[in-house]
Amino acid sequence: MTDQPQDRPRTPLLDRVSSPEDLKRFSDADLTRLAGELRSETISAVSETGGHLGAGLGVVELTVGIHAVFDTPRDTLVWDVGHQAYPHKILTGRRDRIRTLRQGGGLSGFTKRSESAYDPFGAAHSSTSISSALGFAAARDLGYGEGRHSIAVIGDGALSAGMAYEAMNNAGHLGLPLIVILNDNEMSIAPPVGAMSRYLTSLWMGAPFQDFAAAAKGAANLLPGPFREGAKRAKEMLKGLAVGGTLFEALGFSYVGPIDGHDLDQILPVLRTVKARAHGPVLIHAITKKGKGYAPAERAADKYHGVSKFDVATGAQKKAPSNAPSYTAVFAEALIAAGERDDRVVGITAAMPDGTGLDKFGKRFPKRMYDVGIAEQHAVTFAAGMAASGMKPFCAIYSTFLQRAYDQVVHDVALQGLPVRFAIDRAGLVGADGATHAGSFDVGFLANLPGMVVMAAADEADLARMVATSVAHDDGPSAFRYPRGEGVGVELPPFDEVLEIGRGRVMREGGAVAILSFGGRLAECMAAAEELDARGVSATVADARFAKPLDRDLILRLAREHRALLTVEEGATGGFGSQVLHLLATEGALDRGLAVRPMVLPDLFLDHDAPAKMYAQAGLDAGAIASTALSALGVAAIDRAGLA
Repeated sequence: MTDQPQDRPRTPLLDRVSSPEDLKRFSDADLTRLAGELRSETISAVSETGGHLGAGLGVVELTVGIHAVFDTPRDTLVWDVGHQAYPHKILTGRRDRIRTLRQGGGLSGFTKRSESAYDPFGAAHSSTSISSALGFAAARDLGYGEGRHSIAVIGDGALSAGMAYEAMNNAGHLGLPLIVILNDNEMSIAPPVGAMSRYLTSLWMGAPFQDFAAAAKGAANLLPGPFREGAKRAKEMLKGLAVGGTLFEALGFSYVGPIDGHDLDQILPVLRTVKARAHGPVLIHAITKKGKGYAPAERAADKYHGVSKFDVATGAQKKAPSNAPSYTAVFAEALIAAGERDDRVVGITAAMPDGTGLDKFGKRFPKRMYDVGIAEQHAVTFAAGMAASGMKPFCAIYSTFLQRAYDQVVHDVALQGLPVRFAIDRAGLVGADGATHAGSFDVGFLANLPGMVVMAAADEADLARMVATSVAHDDGPSAFRYPRGEGVGVELPPFDEVLEIGRGRVMREGGAVAILSFGGRLAECMAAAEELDARGVSATVADARFAKPLDRDLILRLAREHRALLTVEEGATGGFGSQVLHLLATEGALDRGLAVRPMVLPDLFLDHDAPAKMYAQAGLDAGAIASTALSALGVAAIDRAGLA
C-alpha cells in the first residue's frame, strides 16, 4: 500500500450537485442512484484522510432525503455529534475540500458554524441536537429565522443521555414544529446499553406504523403501500398495547416509524408527509446500519467508527508502527493489575469502553466494569455511590467529556470527600479531533476543589504509578490525566509502585533557570534544557507530578536557587501555573524579583492539525520553552555572561 490517492469512483449524478437545491431537480430514482455515488465518494475521501466512517455510511440515504425534501439552510438541520456529517458536507458545497478532512487548515471532522451556513450548530459531543434544534424553532416562533422547519438527527446511543429527554420534555410542552429523526443503528461507538436500547429494539421488531393526527385525514396515503395499513391501525395499537411510540408520545411527540433508513422509497414519502402535515413535535424512527454499503466496515466490530487512512479494496488501515504502548493501553494494564490485587476496584465508563481501555478490564473482570451509556453525570454520581459503599471506583472519562459532569464532581464527590478515582484520558491537544476534544480545562476545574488530588503523567511509567497511587488513596477523590497517543518508550515499573502524594522529582540540575513541568510536556522541557545548554545557559528541569497538593518544598527551592522559573503545562490558564503562582505569592517568593513565566495553552480554541504543529502554534514546544527562558533571563545578559 502507498499513500498515493487511490482510483476515485465515477459519480456522474453527484458531479451535478453543487448545493442541496440541485437535488430538487432529481427524480426519486435518481436520488437513489445519487445515494450510491455519495456513499462511494465518502469511502474514497475518508480512505485518504482517515476519520469517522461507519456513522456517515449509515446516514447516506437520510442525508439525501433530508436535503431533497427540506429547504436547507433556511430550514435548520442539526446533526447530533456531527461525526456522521461527511456526506452532508459533500452535498453542501464542500466536496472540493472533502479530502482536507481533519487536516491542518481543512474541513472539521464535525459540524462547524464558521465552516458553512449548512452547519447552523457546531457539535462534537452527543445529545445536544434536540435542545439546539428546539432553540431554532423557538426563535423562529418569535419571528427570527427564514425557514419553517427545524430538524435534529440523533442516534440511538445519544438517547442514553438525559439531556435528550430534557429537550424532548420541553419540546412537548412548547408544542412547536420540531422534527427529530432517530437514527437507530443499535450502535454508537460501542454497542448501546440500558433500558432505552431494549425499548427501541422492541419498537423496530414490531410492524412498522405511522402515527400523527394528519394520518387519519389522508396523509397515510402518501406512504408506501406496506405502511398504509400500519398507519391506519396506529391509534388502535397504541391504545391497546404498551408498544409503539408510547414513550415518545408521552413526551408530547407524534411518532412515525419504524422505517427503513436505507430505503429512499420509504424515507422520501415520510419526510414529505411530515413536512406538509405536521405542526408540532414529530419523531421519525429510522432503522439504519452503521458502515452500510462497505463490506469491511460492516464486518468490523466497531463498524469502522474511526479509521486511519485505508485501502478501499481491502479495508486495511495504514497505521504507523509504534515502539511504545499507548497511554490508554498502559492505563488498562495497570488497572487490571490493580483489580487482581483488590476486588474492590471497579471500572466505570460513559459509552467509551474501547476509547478508555476499560473494555480490556471488562474482559478480565466482567462483573466489575460498568458502561453506563452516554451519561457522564450519572457515571460520576454512580461512582460516588459505589465509593460511599467502600468500593474503589475508577471513573474513566475523556477530559472534555468530564466537563459535562462538573456539578456531580463538585457536589456528589468532592463535597462528600468520597474516594472516586478519575482517569482522565485525552489530556492536552488531540490533533485531528480539534478543539471539541482538546483536554484544556480539567486541571483548572479540579485543582480548585477542596480535598482533590490532581496528578498528571509525564510518561507511561508515571501513569502506571498514578493508577496504583489512586488505588491506595482512600482519604478523598483523586484524578490523574494523561495524553492521547503513544508513550515515550520508558520501561514500566511494577504495577503496585505508588507515589508519595504531593511530591515531584528533579530530572536534571542547573543554575540559571528552573523549568517546572506538569504532565506530558516533560520531554519537550528536557529538549529545551539541551537547547539552553548550547547557549551557555544552565537549566534545572523538574516534574511536578501533582497540581494538588503542590510540592511546596520543591517549588520554593526552585524559586530560591534560580533567577527565573517557568511552569509548563498542557492546559488553559487557571490550572497548574496559577496554583504555583498563588503559592509563590503567599510565601513571599516573588518579593525578591524572581522572574516567573507560566506557559499554558493560548486563550483560544485551536483548530485541528497534527499534534506537533498544534503544540508549536500553542507555544509549548521545546523551542518556545527555550525562548521563554531566555526572555525571562534577559537575552543581552545571556549573550554577555552565559549565566551558567
